[in-house]
Amino acid sequence: MLKIINHKDPGFAEVVDRLVNRSNLDLSEQDETVRAILADVRAEGDSALIRYTEKFDGNAFTAEGLAVTPAEIEAAYKAVSIEQTAALKSAAENIRAFHERQMQSSWQYEEDGALLGQLVRPLSTVGIYVPGGKAAYPSSVLMNAVPARVAGVERVVMVSPAPGGQMSPAVLVAADIAGVSEIYKVGGAQAVAALAFGTATVPRVDKIVGPGNIFVALAKRLVFGEVDIDMIAGPSEILIVADESARADFVAADLLSQAEHDEEAVPILVTDSETLAGEVLLELERQKDLLPRKTIIEACLRNRCRLLVVETLEAAVALANRVAPEHLELAIREPERWLNQIYNAGAVFLGHYTPEAVGDYFAGPNHVLPTSGTARFSSPLGVYDFIKKTSVIGYSQEKLRKIGGQVKILAEMEHLQAHAQAVKLRE
Repeated sequence: MLKIINHKDPGFAEVVDRLVNRSNLDLSEQDETVRAILADVRAEGDSALIRYTEKFDGNAFTAEGLAVTPAEIEAAYKAVSIEQTAALKSAAENIRAFHERQMQSSWQYEEDGALLGQLVRPLSTVGIYVPGGKAAYPSSVLMNAVPARVAGVERVVMVSPAPGGQMSPAVLVAADIAGVSEIYKVGGAQAVAALAFGTATVPRVDKIVGPGNIFVALAKRLVFGEVDIDMIAGPSEILIVADESARADFVAADLLSQAEHDEEAVPILVTDSETLAGEVLLELERQKDLLPRKTIIEACLRNRCRLLVVETLEAAVALANRVAPEHLELAIREPERWLNQIYNAGAVFLGHYTPEAVGDYFAGPNHVLPTSGTARFSSPLGVYDFIKKTSVIGYSQEKLRKIGGQVKILAEMEHLQAHAQAVKLRE
């Protein structure tokens, strides 16, 4: 049963410690299955991809049937309302405008006979995984594809499961709006394998981004090095720091917006007001009964939700930094004043009228965020994930002669005589 945990309670420190150390993604059970799928797709290409797609998704495709056709995209627009299409276009514009500000340029400078610099180039081909089993996620298409296009990626390849042979019209419309180059009706570990190794139908990519189930997560982890990946995503999470100025119904609604994702989601309230915590508890009970995903929500609230009461707002912010949540809401007076005290969070939402849903769908910053405490050292998906950098070094003969002795000293310190000789020959 969900209850309030006060900082004075004997078990408070243990509860906090479990939250801070919640990164416990155990993939051992699925390891053998996923490794076999990866090996088969690598060896057999399309035939293995088709076999596993029929086995797991019930779709009996030929290789030619894997790709989404222009006619299917045209039909998708007819199946989506004008209002839905307009909302997707508006969200895409906001996402594009935000990510354009992340663009980086090549640079170089000359100094005493040396030319030094850095080339910034987009990746050539990127693969986007979009979940498509239990629900459709057009927002994930926009958040992954738009930054890739802004970065200058020439070929954006999307894969997604197609239950019953059909992909969500909203997902197809979002892909068209975002500038996805090609779309394939495959999902799971076999789709990751196809992107990583390439088949006769699905091209090999340079990087795979996007969330998926535990099989997709493990497949991405195993192909890293063959291709780059964005991150291994854990359960979605929100931590709300709230004071007595917060409205309990707002706070409860935002906690429930995480709880409805799945049973493993992590909704957390940290407040210095025991009165607010009690009101939020009542609101959670009231509001959850009105929601269609009540069964999932109840399991999440029972096992994963935490309502924590601390002594001061300073203590609440310090705890938030320790937890390093994916989403952090500052439902407090003067949230901007506390922003400089936030060091570990995927995204920060300021004030009482910025629900996490605004960031998930529309505001512009990316909703692909570090989870499971990895906000301590990683960042949201961005344009910088779709570029690579190359160093540039050019020395004149005079410059090499001037510093050659020091280079030889350093090479000889490491007992690498050929390095030293390569410099000596040019002096």
